[in-house]
Amino acid sequence: MSAARPENALGAYVAVTAAYWAFMLTDGALRMLVLLHFHTLGFSPVQLAYLFLLYELAGVITNLCAGWIAARFGMTSTLYAGLGLQVAALLALAALDPGWALWASVAYVMAVQGASGVAKDLSKTSAKSAVKSLAPTGQGGLFRWVAVLTGSKNAVKGLGFLLGAGLLATFGFVTSVLAMAAVLALILAGVALKMPGGLPGGRKSAKFAEVFSKHANINRLSLARVFLFGARDVWFVVGIPIYFYAVLSDGSEAGNRAAFFMIGSFMAVWTILYGAVQASAPKLLRAAERPEAELIPEARAWTGRLFALPLLLAVTVALAGTPGTWLTVSLVAGLLVFGAIFAVTSALHSYLILAFAGGERVTMDVGFYYMANAAGRLLGTLMSGVSYQLGGLPACLGMASVFLGVSWLAARRLRPEVEGGAA
Repeated sequence: MSAARPENALGAYVAVTAAYWAFMLTDGALRMLVLLHFHTLGFSPVQLAYLFLLYELAGVITNLCAGWIAARFGMTSTLYAGLGLQVAALLALAALDPGWALWASVAYVMAVQGASGVAKDLSKTSAKSAVKSLAPTGQGGLFRWVAVLTGSKNAVKGLGFLLGAGLLATFGFVTSVLAMAAVLALILAGVALKMPGGLPGGRKSAKFAEVFSKHANINRLSLARVFLFGARDVWFVVGIPIYFYAVLSDGSEAGNRAAFFMIGSFMAVWTILYGAVQASAPKLLRAAERPEAELIPEARAWTGRLFALPLLLAVTVALAGTPGTWLTVSLVAGLLVFGAIFAVTSALHSYLILAFAGGERVTMDVGFYYMANAAGRLLGTLMSGVSYQLGGLPACLGMASVFLGVSWLAARRLRPEVEGGAA
């Protein structure tokens, strides 16, 4: 049974959302800074993927631990720890020496990105779990609050992509990273001073073994999540930015700067659209008027709608040969449609995990689910570099369709909840 909703739930929700926004702005900017900076230094697609692998691997491990840490020590402490660790990771990245050997640079950036991955998932587990405790009951309140948090977060991360590309083009790598560290440190201090009460505290009896879910629906949903996010990141992380860079840059310094802005703008628009549609998903699906049992089949239906789109885009790029304006426009339009459908699917997943999660073990169920999310991003990141190196963008998009097929198969096994557990 869920705990009673705190009296100051709205204030706590606003504070958690503000802290999460600040984190995701720097997270999006940092990803774009690292990707574009090291691409201009001559890193191959696979080497670029390596830079993000430890970030995603750290997410797999951290989400399991973060769920237990939040259950043991409280959600607020986990949120602060994530923000503080991100500040430290930014400062460490600014210390990178351009004179180091290639292998040393790759290893160092991988380690720093790993710390950033830990920071992100500490913050995310706390923020997402807090919604279960704070959201109003009835009339789609849970779906609405989680959709607003997740959708707004993704819109802010999209702005971070644009911010990162703009900072790199205007101020360079080191100055940009130091500026982000300073701003995030100030926001952490402000949130810590003004955070109202209302978030659940720790439970000393929480055992680490509890993080592994025995709930059939949570396990099925987590498997669907692995391949859903793998299907996005297999083209999003390395494939599309490097493809667009090859198309848009003429190799000159001015051409590089223009390419940075255009790539950052596309990534920002895509992610902002994704966030906006995600926040609107409860209204699009009429969640306030429908029981949970009706929303479960929607998860597989929307995954099925996604399946053919990347396959169609892969064939289009492969047959087009030399890139041209019409192909670029077609790609942008197709990927924006992909983002809108993906957003509704992702919002359904984010709602269902909180609907399925047990009241006392919500942070651990959410941590387990986001461990699966991170595993999907890890798989997608690795295959983005490998696929692009082997077959270019068509290979990345074709792999996305394969992943979506697996996600659909997992989602079709979800069952409506009955009293006392899954059906």
